[in-house]
Amino acid sequence: MQLTAIDDAEALGLPIPCRAFDPEVFFAETPADVEYAKSLCGACPVKEACLAGALERREPWGVWGGELFVQGVVVARKRPRGRPRKTEAVA
Repeated sequence: MQLTAIDDAEALGLPIPCRAFDPEVFFAETPADVEYAKSLCGACPVKEACLAGALERREPWGVWGGELFVQGVVVARKRPRGRPRKTEAVA
């Protein structure tokens, strides 16, 4: 992400969510918190530049430009920690 895009937006008085909220929000562990972080990016004026920069830098994790990165790849949803529940076999 080019710092000038953020600087320009802030100079115009446009809110930048990652500057207004705790940065830990954008590196959340739970799926619900990740979705919240992604929603904060929705109206961000530098969303496209942020995503392009994250892709270029190959960010390993976190929410960037409204997308979730896991191991350097954009994924749709965060999986909860642990194993999935076993379903009971129907006899």
